[in-house]
Amino acid sequence: MQPTAIASYAVPAVIAPSAATASASTGSASSGTAPFGDMLKNAVAGVDGLEQQASTAVEGMLRGTGVDVHDALIATQKADMSFELALAVRNKAVAAYQQVMGMQF
Repeated sequence: MQPTAIASYAVPAVIAPSAATASASTGSASSGTAPFGDMLKNAVAGVDGLEQQASTAVEGMLRGTGVDVHDALIATQKADMSFELALAVRNKAVAAYQQVMGMQF
């Protein structure tokens, strides 16, 4: 699966895993994909990394250490978009869980 590009923004590899990360997993199913738990951990780590980059960029801008305003805003928007995507995935997972729990057998 190739990362999806939106204008000049590419979806981080932690959200759109490459074949290298999928084949590096151990104990996975025969389809060669990474376990869901590992993908989730990597996605959360990626969101956290973008949040830290945004924080560093804003601090650099405020201190005047050569970070441009537009670079800080771009980093902040990337972090915001990745957090919103993670929140949407979480909401879908919770809704699916609630739907399954509401089923009668």
